[in-house]
Amino acid sequence: MTPNDLVLTPRGVRFWGRYFPCSIGKGGLTSTKQEGDGATPRGTHHVVGLLYRADRMARPSSWAEPIGKEDLWSDESGDTAYNQWVRAPYGASHERLHRSDPLYDLILVLDWNWPQATPGAGSAIFMHQWRRPGYCTEGCIAFSRSNLRWIAARATPGTRVIVR
Repeated sequence: MTPNDLVLTPRGVRFWGRYFPCSIGKGGLTSTKQEGDGATPRGTHHVVGLLYRADRMARPSSWAEPIGKEDLWSDESGDTAYNQWVRAPYGASHERLHRSDPLYDLILVLDWNWPQATPGAGSAIFMHQWRRPGYCTEGCIAFSRSNLRWIAARATPGTRVIVR
């Protein structure tokens, strides 16, 4: 491990010598992730994308990509684009990235079950803004808006996210 790794600990996520309170999946941690189980997958993951709502914030980093109303994430395990960023119109089951609430205003995309997804092994594992402290996610890791922005400004493609 290096100081540049994001490491989930009982105190929160450690990154650059700081600890950040976070929320994890309502199903806790798992080594056998399944679509819809609400659990955060254990393992060493990597940051592979940084997405943001350009209508709500300035670009957080030079490699960040804006998301718009047509941007979705496929969560249909039988779909050929399962666990991929897709665009509307889209017939298969999906999550909207452009939400009315602020949860996905800033997203660090992790490489869980990506780019070659195993059907049913889980999708849309992100680091994003929490609803409120202690409110569980559907399997993601969530932070306060200010802490997420601090992390996003320093994370780079390939930054390791270690979930034990």
